[in-house]
Amino acid sequence: MGTFTILLGGDLVRTPRLDRQIEGSRVIAADGGIGHARMLGLVPELWVGDFDSVPANLPEDLAAVPRKIFPAEKDMTDGELAIAEALARGATRLVLAGAFGGKRADHAFLHLALSVRLAEAGTTVLLTSGAQEGVPILPGKAGFDYADGTLFSVLGFSELAGLTVSGAKWPLDRVEVAFGSSLTISNEVKGRLEIALERGRALLLAHPYPLPES
Repeated sequence: MGTFTILLGGDLVRTPRLDRQIEGSRVIAADGGIGHARMLGLVPELWVGDFDSVPANLPEDLAAVPRKIFPAEKDMTDGELAIAEALARGATRLVLAGAFGGKRADHAFLHLALSVRLAEAGTTVLLTSGAQEGVPILPGKAGFDYADGTLFSVLGFSELAGLTVSGAKWPLDRVEVAFGSSLTISNEVKGRLEIALERGRALLLAHPYPLPES
Protein backbone atom coordinates (compact mmCIF):
# COMPACT_ATOMS: atom_id res chain seq x y z
CA MET A 1 0.00 0.00 0.00
CA GLY A 2 1.46 3.36 -1.03
CA THR A 3 -0.75 5.80 0.91
CA PHE A 4 0.39 6.99 4.34
CA THR A 5 -1.35 9.43 6.67
CA ILE A 6 1.10 11.48 8.71
CA LEU A 7 -0.43 12.85 11.92
CA LEU A 8 1.08 16.28 12.58
CA GLY A 9 0.57 18.65 15.48
CA GLY A 10 -1.44 21.39 13.76
CA ASP A 11 -5.19 22.00 13.72
CA LEU A 12 -7.44 19.14 12.61
CA VAL A 13 -11.19 18.58 12.46
CA ARG A 14 -12.84 15.35 11.36
CA THR A 15 -15.02 15.57 8.25
CA PRO A 16 -16.52 12.99 5.88
CA ARG A 17 -14.09 14.19 3.19
CA LEU A 18 -11.09 13.63 5.47
CA ASP A 19 -12.37 10.16 6.38
CA ARG A 20 -12.47 9.26 2.68
CA GLN A 21 -8.99 10.67 2.08
CA ILE A 22 -7.35 8.60 4.82
CA GLU A 23 -9.46 5.45 4.50
CA GLY A 24 -7.30 2.34 4.27
CA SER A 25 -4.02 4.22 4.62
CA ARG A 26 -1.09 3.31 6.83
CA VAL A 27 -0.51 5.80 9.65
CA ILE A 28 2.57 7.33 11.26
CA ALA A 29 2.32 9.90 14.07
CA ALA A 30 4.78 12.74 14.61
CA ASP A 31 5.15 13.51 18.32
CA GLY A 32 2.04 15.45 19.49
CA GLY A 33 0.20 14.46 16.32
CA ILE A 34 -0.69 11.22 18.11
CA GLY A 35 -3.42 13.26 19.80
CA HIS A 36 -5.40 13.27 16.53
CA ALA A 37 -5.44 9.47 16.34
CA ARG A 38 -8.15 9.10 18.97
CA MET A 39 -10.46 11.57 17.16
CA LEU A 40 -9.95 9.78 13.84
CA GLY A 41 -10.24 6.27 15.27
CA LEU A 42 -6.73 5.35 14.11
CA VAL A 43 -3.86 3.44 15.69
CA PRO A 44 -0.55 4.36 14.01
CA GLU A 45 2.00 1.70 13.14
CA LEU A 46 4.81 4.01 14.30
CA TRP A 47 5.26 7.08 16.49
CA VAL A 48 8.35 9.24 15.92
CA GLY A 49 9.85 12.38 17.44
CA ASP A 50 11.63 13.72 20.49
CA PHE A 51 8.43 13.25 22.53
CA ASP A 52 8.37 16.74 24.01
CA SER A 53 4.68 17.19 23.10
CA VAL A 54 3.07 13.93 24.21
CA PRO A 55 -0.63 14.40 25.09
CA ALA A 56 -1.69 13.42 28.59
CA ASN A 57 -3.95 10.44 29.33
CA LEU A 58 -3.47 8.53 26.10
CA PRO A 59 -5.54 5.34 25.87
CA GLU A 60 -3.57 2.11 26.20
CA ASP A 61 -3.62 1.23 22.51
CA LEU A 62 -2.05 4.57 21.55
CA ALA A 63 0.44 4.62 24.42
CA ALA A 64 1.61 1.19 23.21
CA VAL A 65 2.36 2.31 19.62
CA PRO A 66 6.00 1.46 18.73
CA ARG A 67 8.22 4.53 19.14
CA LYS A 68 11.28 5.77 17.30
CA ILE A 69 12.88 8.33 19.59
CA PHE A 70 15.13 11.18 18.44
CA PRO A 71 17.06 13.74 20.50
CA ALA A 72 15.53 17.18 20.98
CA GLU A 73 18.61 18.74 19.35
CA LYS A 74 18.24 17.42 15.81
CA ASP A 75 18.36 18.85 12.29
CA MET A 76 14.87 17.71 11.17
CA THR A 77 11.42 18.41 12.57
CA ASP A 78 9.35 15.55 13.96
CA GLY A 79 7.04 15.91 10.97
CA GLU A 80 9.85 15.59 8.44
CA LEU A 81 11.18 12.56 10.33
CA ALA A 82 7.74 10.93 10.13
CA ILE A 83 7.55 11.66 6.41
CA ALA A 84 11.02 10.15 5.90
CA GLU A 85 9.87 6.98 7.69
CA ALA A 86 6.81 6.74 5.44
CA LEU A 87 8.93 7.15 2.30
CA ALA A 88 11.34 4.47 3.55
CA ARG A 89 8.32 2.15 3.91
CA GLY A 90 7.25 2.70 0.31
CA ALA A 91 4.92 5.71 0.46
CA THR A 92 3.92 7.12 -2.92
CA ARG A 93 1.07 9.28 -1.58
CA LEU A 94 1.07 11.27 1.66
CA VAL A 95 -1.83 12.84 3.54
CA LEU A 96 -0.34 15.37 5.96
CA ALA A 97 -3.13 15.65 8.53
CA GLY A 98 -2.69 18.58 10.90
CA ALA A 99 -0.37 20.42 8.52
CA PHE A 100 -1.81 23.89 9.21
CA GLY A 101 -2.11 26.06 12.28
CA GLY A 102 -0.93 24.90 15.67
CA LYS A 103 1.53 26.64 17.96
CA ARG A 104 4.43 26.83 15.50
CA ALA A 105 4.07 28.96 12.37
CA ASP A 106 7.55 27.88 11.29
CA HIS A 107 6.47 24.23 11.28
CA ALA A 108 3.35 25.05 9.27
CA PHE A 109 5.45 26.91 6.69
CA LEU A 110 7.85 23.97 6.52
CA HIS A 111 4.96 21.61 5.72
CA LEU A 112 3.89 23.86 2.82
CA ALA A 113 7.38 24.14 1.36
CA LEU A 114 8.23 20.48 1.96
CA SER A 115 5.06 19.36 0.19
CA VAL A 116 6.18 21.16 -2.97
CA ARG A 117 9.63 19.56 -2.78
CA LEU A 118 8.08 16.13 -2.28
CA ALA A 119 5.80 16.66 -5.28
CA GLU A 120 8.81 17.61 -7.40
CA ALA A 121 10.36 14.28 -6.40
CA GLY A 122 7.26 12.40 -7.58
CA THR A 123 5.27 11.91 -4.35
CA THR A 124 1.59 12.83 -4.34
CA VAL A 125 0.88 15.08 -1.34
CA LEU A 126 -2.27 16.40 0.30
CA LEU A 127 -2.06 18.76 3.26
CA THR A 128 -5.20 19.05 5.37
CA SER A 129 -6.74 20.42 8.52
CA GLY A 130 -10.09 18.89 7.60
CA ALA A 131 -11.50 22.39 7.06
CA GLN A 132 -8.88 23.43 4.51
CA GLU A 133 -6.47 21.53 2.31
CA GLY A 134 -3.45 22.16 0.13
CA VAL A 135 -2.13 20.52 -3.04
CA PRO A 136 1.22 21.36 -4.70
CA ILE A 137 0.97 22.87 -8.18
CA LEU A 138 3.84 22.20 -10.58
CA PRO A 139 4.16 22.73 -14.36
CA GLY A 140 1.39 20.84 -16.11
CA LYS A 141 -2.38 20.66 -15.69
CA ALA A 142 -4.53 19.41 -12.82
CA GLY A 143 -8.26 19.19 -12.07
CA PHE A 144 -10.04 19.31 -8.71
CA ASP A 145 -13.41 18.12 -7.35
CA TYR A 146 -14.39 21.10 -5.21
CA ALA A 147 -18.02 22.23 -5.05
CA ASP A 148 -19.20 25.53 -6.47
CA GLY A 149 -18.51 28.41 -4.12
CA THR A 150 -15.44 26.80 -2.52
CA LEU A 151 -12.93 29.48 -1.60
CA PHE A 152 -9.41 28.86 -2.90
CA SER A 153 -6.09 30.60 -3.41
CA VAL A 154 -2.97 29.81 -5.40
CA LEU A 155 0.09 30.50 -3.27
CA GLY A 156 3.20 31.07 -5.37
CA PHE A 157 6.51 29.72 -4.10
CA SER A 158 8.25 31.44 -7.00
CA GLU A 159 7.34 33.66 -9.93
CA LEU A 160 4.63 31.89 -11.95
CA ALA A 161 4.55 31.87 -15.74
CA GLY A 162 1.63 30.83 -17.91
CA LEU A 163 -0.83 30.32 -15.06
CA THR A 164 -4.30 29.39 -16.29
CA VAL A 165 -7.25 28.98 -13.92
CA SER A 166 -10.61 27.82 -15.29
CA GLY A 167 -13.82 26.82 -13.53
CA ALA A 168 -13.48 29.83 -11.25
CA LYS A 169 -15.33 33.05 -10.53
CA TRP A 170 -12.24 34.95 -11.67
CA PRO A 171 -10.53 32.87 -14.39
CA LEU A 172 -6.98 33.53 -15.54
CA ASP A 173 -5.47 32.83 -18.94
CA ARG A 174 -1.70 32.26 -19.11
CA VAL A 175 -0.85 35.13 -16.79
CA GLU A 176 2.49 35.99 -15.22
CA VAL A 177 2.36 36.26 -11.44
CA ALA A 178 5.15 37.96 -9.51
CA PHE A 179 6.45 36.24 -6.40
CA GLY A 180 4.52 37.63 -3.43
CA SER A 181 1.62 38.94 -5.54
CA SER A 182 -1.90 38.75 -4.09
CA LEU A 183 -3.48 38.35 -7.55
CA THR A 184 -4.27 34.69 -6.93
CA ILE A 185 -5.67 35.03 -3.41
CA SER A 186 -9.39 34.48 -2.57
CA ASN A 187 -11.01 33.08 -5.71
CA GLU A 188 -14.12 30.86 -5.83
CA VAL A 189 -14.87 27.63 -7.66
CA LYS A 190 -17.49 27.94 -10.40
CA GLY A 191 -17.77 24.70 -12.34
CA ARG A 192 -14.88 22.22 -12.53
CA LEU A 193 -11.71 23.84 -11.25
CA GLU A 194 -8.68 23.27 -13.46
CA ILE A 195 -5.24 24.82 -13.06
CA ALA A 196 -2.42 24.79 -15.59
CA LEU A 197 1.08 26.16 -15.09
CA GLU A 198 3.91 26.55 -17.58
CA ARG A 199 6.71 27.45 -15.18
CA GLY A 200 7.13 27.86 -11.42
CA ARG A 201 5.92 26.19 -8.23
CA ALA A 202 2.83 26.91 -6.18
CA LEU A 203 0.30 25.47 -3.76
CA LEU A 204 -3.47 25.36 -4.16
CA LEU A 205 -5.10 26.14 -0.81
CA ALA A 206 -8.84 25.38 -0.72
CA HIS A 207 -11.54 25.57 1.95
CA PRO A 208 -14.00 22.70 1.32
CA TYR A 209 -15.31 22.97 4.89
CA PRO A 210 -15.09 26.62 5.93
CA LEU A 211 -15.25 27.13 9.66
CA PRO A 212 -17.91 29.51 10.98
CA GLU A 213 -16.69 33.02 11.73
CA SER A 214 -16.22 33.74 15.42
